[in-house]
Amino acid sequence: MATSISSAKKTAIFGKLKKANTAFQNIYPGDLPLRQPVHTLYGGANLFKHDAPKLLAERALENFKTYAPDFLTFGRIFNLRGSAEISKSASPHLIKKNYERLSKSEKRRHPAYLSYEVYYKVIKKLQTEAIEDFRIDFEDGFGNRSNEEEDATAIQAAKEVALGIKKKSLPPFIGIRIKPFTEEMKDRGLRTLDLFISTLIKDSKGKLPQNFVVMLPKVTIPEQPEALALFMDELEKQLKLPKGVLKMEMMVETTQSIMDSNGQNPLRKFIIASKGRCIAMHFGTYDYTASCSITARYQEMDHPVCDFAHHMTKVALAHTGIWLSDGATNTMPIGPHRGNTLTKAQIKENEEVVHRAWKKGYDHIRHSLWNGFYQGWDLNPAQFPMRYTAVFSFFLESYDDAVERLKTFVEKAARATLIGDVFDDAATGQGLLNYFLRALNSGAITEDEVLATGLTLDEIRSRSFKKILENRKMR
Repeated sequence: MATSISSAKKTAIFGKLKKANTAFQNIYPGDLPLRQPVHTLYGGANLFKHDAPKLLAERALENFKTYAPDFLTFGRIFNLRGSAEISKSASPHLIKKNYERLSKSEKRRHPAYLSYEVYYKVIKKLQTEAIEDFRIDFEDGFGNRSNEEEDATAIQAAKEVALGIKKKSLPPFIGIRIKPFTEEMKDRGLRTLDLFISTLIKDSKGKLPQNFVVMLPKVTIPEQPEALALFMDELEKQLKLPKGVLKMEMMVETTQSIMDSNGQNPLRKFIIASKGRCIAMHFGTYDYTASCSITARYQEMDHPVCDFAHHMTKVALAHTGIWLSDGATNTMPIGPHRGNTLTKAQIKENEEVVHRAWKKGYDHIRHSLWNGFYQGWDLNPAQFPMRYTAVFSFFLESYDDAVERLKTFVEKAARATLIGDVFDDAATGQGLLNYFLRALNSGAITEDEVLATGLTLDEIRSRSFKKILENRKMR
């Protein structure tokens, strides 16, 4: 039977729609398939040395083994699932010996499962790649110093990075944070950027570190990232760098970054103004809460004003390919007593302070993960254990359920399924796919554990549940 709509009319209407659909897809291409670091460590530029990642990792591991000497103590500190079921008088050595004899399925049912698996994953992480991302800080972590001192520091830090490139001692991701492009600080921010990049390129013979980025803090108007992008154009020309190789990230630190004077969310405008150079948007917990007139005692990552800003940021930038990062916990897990001749009471107080700070930071990071922010800041290597504990436990807790659900999805080729009391649809399938990719990239699970879903690594990394099902139907 002939249809009522002519082919010419359909072509004309769909032609216009295709342009609109394509324009939309260009703005919202989806998440990047690249690895996103789970944290960014900030350190004052005056303190940075090419071997800092190695030295800070050693400090983190020493701190971890001091205050979490075994996996049972560790599990109780963070109240990991199953840890309360094991007697406090139980022998860690005996529990470990018996646990390691079990099959994989028996281990997952054992109350020590999370405590054991996460504990040794954290140790391995601290031994092999304790720092994923480092930001050499010329802003809050450096302070306002004389121009002569900041000039000298910019040059010296660049030389250390160049040496790090040569010795292969830098973390997988690295960058600098300059001062903001406000009227008061713009000249200082630009001068530091120029000195650092120029010195680095000279000393490294034209090389930038892998995944190098420049952070612009306290962005409030599009003209600020636009100015940075234009200066990056000029630096690339003058230093004969590949066009577009200099990348930036920005910080959400004020209420004006969430809603501008016209009552609109300006974050998308900030991205456009960066001329394709912006790769990430970071949240500044303490500047933002101060911007909301929150008193110091309540300036915490899980404050409701932060949740509002997080969701506004997520709504504005989701599916654009821009990485989102939460802020930091500023309660340091460092005991008040130092030295080798501490009393039992002092040692106990140190333990209590560290354990309490670890648990607080762990809860904050879990809150971020729950809100869909898979990266955050650390300010001290003593915080690394709580970072990786939160990330690894977050993903491992959901592993068995996620495997079952995603495997069933794939087997039934996108037909809605009811597993237990949870109803799944294709959107949930995409969420499960995202879970496995994030879990794999973070190191929480292995490639073999991903393959238990019935998907290939290439399918997981495609990031599109819809495409996976379409391809499988065509086989």
